Amino acid sequence: MTTANPNCTQPYGIIHFFPQGTKAQYEAIMIAMNGKLGVIPEGQIFHAAGPAAGGWQIVAVQESKESWDRFMSDIFVPLVTKGIAGGFGSPPTETTFDVSHVYQP
Repeated sequence: MTTANPNCTQPYGIIHFFPQGTKAQYEAIMIAMNGKLGVIPEGQIFHAAGPAAGGWQIVAVQESKESWDRFMSDIFVPLVTKGIAGGFGSPPTETTFDVSHVYQP
């Protein structure tokens, strides 16, 4: 396994699908969360997003499940609970998995 962090023991993959989601909604969330576009949350190794049939999809790889859980409880859930103007109107469908391979140049 090749990862961005040699101390990473088990990367954790997350796929979020937002039905009817748009690029504008995604960008509103990312700016609210990170201050600007092009920045990914601490602990993420990989982040990709784009339109998918029927909505918007995000694929991320986090350093570990524990890192993901911390991000969700400390950053994402409190932010979304307050509400993000222009953000997604409903929660995503979430698929998670233990990552066995992360390849980077």
